[in-house]
Amino acid sequence: MNKIEFKQKVVKIQSDYHTFMARINHPCPHDHGLYQRYEFPVLDAGHIPPAWRFDFDYQTNPYLLQRMGINAVFNSGAIKIDDRYILMPRIEGWDRKSFFAIAESHSPIDGFTFHDYPILIPELDASETNHYDMRLTYHEDGWIYGVFCVEYKDPAAHAGDTSAAVAQAGIIRSKNLIDWERLPNLVTPASQQRNAVLHPEFVDHQYAFYTRPQDSFIDTGSGGGIGWGLTPRMGDPIVKETIIDPKIYHTIKESKNGQGPAPIKTPIGWLHLAHGVRNSAAGLRYVLYLFLTGLSEPWKVTHCPGGYFMAPEGSERVGDVSNVLFSNGWILDENDMVYLYYGSSDTRLHVASSPLAVLLDYVCHTPPDGTRSTSCVRQRIEMIQKNLKYNPINTD
Repeated sequence: MNKIEFKQKVVKIQSDYHTFMARINHPCPHDHGLYQRYEFPVLDAGHIPPAWRFDFDYQTNPYLLQRMGINAVFNSGAIKIDDRYILMPRIEGWDRKSFFAIAESHSPIDGFTFHDYPILIPELDASETNHYDMRLTYHEDGWIYGVFCVEYKDPAAHAGDTSAAVAQAGIIRSKNLIDWERLPNLVTPASQQRNAVLHPEFVDHQYAFYTRPQDSFIDTGSGGGIGWGLTPRMGDPIVKETIIDPKIYHTIKESKNGQGPAPIKTPIGWLHLAHGVRNSAAGLRYVLYLFLTGLSEPWKVTHCPGGYFMAPEGSERVGDVSNVLFSNGWILDENDMVYLYYGSSDTRLHVASSPLAVLLDYVCHTPPDGTRSTSCVRQRIEMIQKNLKYNPINTD
């Protein structure tokens, strides 16, 4: 490739990127009334700027190869500041290392563009190997906090085991989403900690965390469930966990479950989004569910509908880790519309929207899990009997 052809190809790469970024997202048909899905992902590997992937120097890259490719963009923290919708997704390179970057838009469903550079997270020590799944919380203390998973090689693994890992909850904070201060990792009694989330308000003049204790990197073991704990200081975050939403046999959360983003404050309680995991012949299946906790007692579950709220559909089922939905970010807009950002199969990031009133109606009036087939059939028969008496012609 000569220099003229090189420049022409660079121009085409950049032109194709701008065309792709101008794509409009359209609503998908639906008939369940719970939420609105959209046609395209809000972020995927195609949204990553070409300058992050290609070396545009003819002397060092005469064949214009992708030097640092992107495998996936998914599992994003989310926050709104003024009129800007801001996402902080997990970006995974071809080298399997994950990192974070800020993408923002004036629309909640499309037009997200990345800042010039990804975010360089300060390390606590050189043993940190991977960072991912950021939860953003705008706390009442005035800071924007990010809580994320920090992965280390398991020091107890035998010499030939190069896959055993230890997960801990890392913490950063910022006032402008540009300059980030690294704080000490969250300390809990659990040997491993993933899916930790900071509550947005003080509770008893302390910082509150939702946690998910684990005995090992993948399996929760004797741990599991969504935990709750308080700490007086973010500079020395130590909490003692109490499980407030346990994993339950033969349900969508029989293997493990974890808090998604920070809960949304509503007039009737704190609205939570979480993921539930069960095992199957095809492997682990991740779905999303909702529950409500008390306004003054955010550790007490008041409503929890049975089953999942959202599960992977169609192309969402396919990816690096198939049959997975995962969310760690949502935004309550000024018009009381909730925008839920969710990753599918560890590959891409989608958005779904729903009025807050609809989500609260769903949470408060959907029957809880009956835990047994007979109980669940009784619940369904009760609704059928009510419907058989319903006459759509003669009704108020």
